[in-house]
Amino acid sequence: MNTRITQLLGIEYPIIQGGMAWVAEHHLASAVSEAGGLGLIGGANAPGEVVREEIRKAKKLTNRPIGVNVMLLSPHAEDVAKVIVEEGIKVVTTGAGNPEKYMEMWKAAGIKVIPVVASVALAKRMERYGADAVVAEGCESGGHIGEQTTMTLVPQIADAVSIPVIAAGGIGDGRGIAAAFMLGAEAVQVGTRFVVSKESIVHDNYKRRIIKAKDIDSAVTGRTHGHPVRSLRNQMTREYVKLEEEGKSFEELEYLTLGTLRNAVLEGDVINGTVMAGQIAGMISKEQTCKEMIEEMMEQARKLLGR
Repeated sequence: MNTRITQLLGIEYPIIQGGMAWVAEHHLASAVSEAGGLGLIGGANAPGEVVREEIRKAKKLTNRPIGVNVMLLSPHAEDVAKVIVEEGIKVVTTGAGNPEKYMEMWKAAGIKVIPVVASVALAKRMERYGADAVVAEGCESGGHIGEQTTMTLVPQIADAVSIPVIAAGGIGDGRGIAAAFMLGAEAVQVGTRFVVSKESIVHDNYKRRIIKAKDIDSAVTGRTHGHPVRSLRNQMTREYVKLEEEGKSFEELEYLTLGTLRNAVLEGDVINGTVMAGQIAGMISKEQTCKEMIEEMMEQARKLLGR
């Protein structure tokens, strides 16, 4: 399926993998790229040298394009931004902020810059500053979210900018891909489904929690302080919501979640850990390889789109 995104990134299929903290490391990124999509290494809060090592490990596993997601709120964002140039990465996605300060350096190095945006205003601003595409991410996605749904956000951004739009949030099968294309997107970003892939290093407890999830099993915490995060309901989310209702400060709430995503991903603590997952979790029923996932999604999408 040929689109402006597949041409821009040199990939076979219009599917990119979300840059999920602690999840999107070299095994997953290389597997997605090998399967014809674009795998991403999630910079998260990692120091530049850790990201460098992940990039080098991924390059040993695939010759296909891989990208890096830069979390702009990270204290190491500037170092990671430079490492990306030094390591010859050709695609960058960005989250949790505005990447304008790095755009000139990245563009001079021939890097394709694709910011994740949750509003029309930010999408238009990113286009003005030279972004090659944008990821329009709806609130159905896991992790940090905006307020708009994918269904409403994608067409408004597609109408507002001339650069290609990648749809994200609530997409995990061929129906989601076909719907995204109907809304004006030219590719999709998939996160939660890849978490349960066989190549994913995520703890089995975390994978099983997603596979067993029902449609109503996700919760959003942090809305009262303007930092909403979607994850699967557990003891931690219940405690967080209780403290929010009691009017606790942002600092107190942050302390409650300190290290909990790592604990869930690596240690398998799905009771007190943060089990980030999108609303699509209720549709995910099995563990597969990235190749199997991508081929299944693309076959279904082609049939629906008549291609």
